Amino acid sequence: MRSTELVQWFRQSTPYVNMHRGKTFVIMLDGNTIASSNFINIINDISLLHSLGIKLIIVYGARVQINSLLAQNNITSVYHKNIRVTDPRTLELVKQAVGQLSYDITARLSVRLPHSPVLNVVSSNFILAQPIGVDDGVDYMLSGKIRRIEIDNIKHHLDNNAIVLLGPIAPSVTGETFNLPFEEIATQVAIKLKAEKLIGFSSTQGILDPQGISIPDLLPQDAAKYLNQYIQQGEYHCSQARFLQAAIEVCKAGVKRSHLLSYEEDGSLLQELFTRDGVGTQLSVDNSEDIRIATVQDIPGLIELIHPLEQQGILVKRSREQLEMDIANYTIIDRDGVIIACAALNQYPEENMAEMACVAVHPDYRSSSRGDILLEAIQKRARQLGIEKLFVLTTRTVHWFQERGFRLANVEDLPKEKRDHYNYQRRSKILIQPLNEEE
Repeated sequence: MRSTELVQWFRQSTPYVNMHRGKTFVIMLDGNTIASSNFINIINDISLLHSLGIKLIIVYGARVQINSLLAQNNITSVYHKNIRVTDPRTLELVKQAVGQLSYDITARLSVRLPHSPVLNVVSSNFILAQPIGVDDGVDYMLSGKIRRIEIDNIKHHLDNNAIVLLGPIAPSVTGETFNLPFEEIATQVAIKLKAEKLIGFSSTQGILDPQGISIPDLLPQDAAKYLNQYIQQGEYHCSQARFLQAAIEVCKAGVKRSHLLSYEEDGSLLQELFTRDGVGTQLSVDNSEDIRIATVQDIPGLIELIHPLEQQGILVKRSREQLEMDIANYTIIDRDGVIIACAALNQYPEENMAEMACVAVHPDYRSSSRGDILLEAIQKRARQLGIEKLFVLTTRTVHWFQERGFRLANVEDLPKEKRDHYNYQRRSKILIQPLNEEE
């Protein structure tokens, strides 16, 4: 396919390919995801992640399949504190459902992509279980919890380029078999492996706000509010609630990011991991964007951002050498290693003034608040340096600056050095903003 969009996407994805290579991801596949018509595409995308050098642990659940088998056998599940009570007859059906899914997932992963080796999928007794026991007089019987995870064994297989597959059934040291919540396994494996990401799927494209729009980023405290809403609505077992419970826990334990995606939309996994904005909901302690002073290592990214604007005549052309000399003047917005906005603060100490120059925002973010974020960062930096007046020269964004407190000025109002080098051919408008609060 010859497509400009494809080329742009491929170029945009390159930093993320490099960023994710060698990292460990834990992927949660619940029964609904496995039962969806899009599951074959999800599995193919998981295989693609593995081919890009990402270490993968797949933890799958079977709640939907188990409930279906129980209904066929006229068995009603008993729950206590949202945990299924597993009697011996129920456990046999749980084994049947889980075993079927294990074979199906392994078979799907074993489908060989063109020009690629057959994937090595390992499923073993990496988890040792123990009984939950009796709580409030209720015997959970064969419902269990994690006793130990063979982390070194899992790492060994990951280092040997295998995909590790973990289901919700685990043996105990006494030879019994227990039914465990798959989200608990995913949570503890992610924490103990110090995984880079935890990834889950649901019927919606992440967590939705009251207007039904996907929330791109959530902090743990905000995620807890949404989790409480699901619980209050009696939806504790829904995919979103189970994911949030796991994501909050792993986030607090140091896992950098968790992602919730739709299992119904083809390509969600790739779009989330290999584009700047993603498509689902990301939960992390820190924002995915960093506002900081640029370094020499940022010069290639700066050039890529400002070069199109220089070609259009919107920005004055700057050589690489000039950028290197002035790099400490630049404030940038870094989104996952990609520079999406920049501005320079050039000082004129004799007049106690400074210029906000080379203001650029990536086209994908010009309708957002990145310009205001940059301006606030530049104003703060100028005040810290004791600057009294901030000025800009612009040919296109006069109104934008006026709306933010800048006033039109004349060439005579500029610092002498800037005044002497003013380019009358460009006819740039001059706007000045006093930074003293009393003004």
